[in-house]
Amino acid sequence: MKDRFDYGLNPEKLGAVSSYLCDPATAHAEFLLVKSQYQAETGRAAEQGALCYQIRQAFPEGEVTAEQANKIGYETAMRWTKGKYQFFVCTHIDKGHIHNHIYFNSTAADRSRKFRNFIGSTFALRRLSDRVCLEHSLSVVERPKLHSKGKYQHYGQWLGGERQPPFKEQIRWAIDTALAERPADLVDFLRRVEAAGAQVVHGRGGAISFRVPGQDRATRLRASTLGDGYGLEDVQAVIDGKAPLRKAPKERPRPAPRRVDLVIDIQERMRQGKGPAYERWAKVYNLKQMAAALQFLMERGLTDYDALEAQTSGAVEHAHALAGELQATEAQLTKTNQLMGAVVDYAKTRPVFDGYKAARYSKKYLAEHGAELATYRAAKASMSDILDGAKLPKMDALKKSRRELADKKKALYTEYREAQREMRELVAVKGNVDHLLGLTGRENKAQER
Repeated sequence: MKDRFDYGLNPEKLGAVSSYLCDPATAHAEFLLVKSQYQAETGRAAEQGALCYQIRQAFPEGEVTAEQANKIGYETAMRWTKGKYQFFVCTHIDKGHIHNHIYFNSTAADRSRKFRNFIGSTFALRRLSDRVCLEHSLSVVERPKLHSKGKYQHYGQWLGGERQPPFKEQIRWAIDTALAERPADLVDFLRRVEAAGAQVVHGRGGAISFRVPGQDRATRLRASTLGDGYGLEDVQAVIDGKAPLRKAPKERPRPAPRRVDLVIDIQERMRQGKGPAYERWAKVYNLKQMAAALQFLMERGLTDYDALEAQTSGAVEHAHALAGELQATEAQLTKTNQLMGAVVDYAKTRPVFDGYKAARYSKKYLAEHGAELATYRAAKASMSDILDGAKLPKMDALKKSRRELADKKKALYTEYREAQREMRELVAVKGNVDHLLGLTGRENKAQER
């Protein structure tokens, strides 16, 4: 843990740091202290499994400062751990993009439990991080499930070239462009590299580096940094004719403008009159609700209002149809149960009625068997009402029908609960969007109900 934490706290990389229930400088010792207390109190081995967990959270270049990124990382960690685990957040600024390293103890600070990774934790954590970023009006990774040839791609590839390629890729492109123009010597090569858009930086001892627009630290011209074929010796071999001439690369990809859908400043819509404190709370609450709605729309690809309206109406109709089918199934099951009960009561009391009939409806017999005869009459009347002139099925057929109806009811309940959840989610999201767009006067009566 100390080696891992030292990497996060490296002063050459660190731009900001924050912590919860621990001091980052001694976090490894504090984490172990909690674990030893947990083991002493519970008798369970504290060092089985993961000692701690790490979350990495990155932001596009130029979107946030180190302090803002650290604040967002702290909020993400607090909501992920629910304030029950020690953690600290290290914000690194050594790359082209600012990113967080979040470390949290796997043992709760009150020694009541241990954090266990669970199926779907990556998805849950990504959704939480996206929610926090959206609440702070920041961008999130769109279509994160896209991949190529079974391998996940970086964000620029996910967006189909909407962002600038990585700095090293741009430098390799400039080197290939310069070598394809047959430079006469190294000086001519460096001039052509600069013409291709990469600044040449001369370091101590004759070291050559390149820097492209937006890059803070220059990248050294060597194979271990840029890849095979991009070292100084490789470049010199091409210039001297000892290596094949590089082919002219394709045109550099240009970033496309990012499309923004259904984004309006919600602050303009806030009209609270209960005082500053209530207004601040309402703004934060509304902002979180709108972030949740936007995240839902992005995950479903519902960036068109008509499509959202159609899907919401369809979800409402589907839920209502399932509710009607469920009610009909329940009524049929109740009817079958009542019929079976009536048949059983009828079979049990029929001999009593036959005896009453044989006794020529004797008052003495009636006084002795009044309860059984009342049950017989009620069972016969119930059977007559339920069957309504139809033939009485056999008991085996009734049992089979009851099992089938019970299974159908169970399946319908599962489907209905999911449809009801979907309907409520869509109706709530559409309501938020209607509020955002000022369409609150167009409520659909079925959706309102």
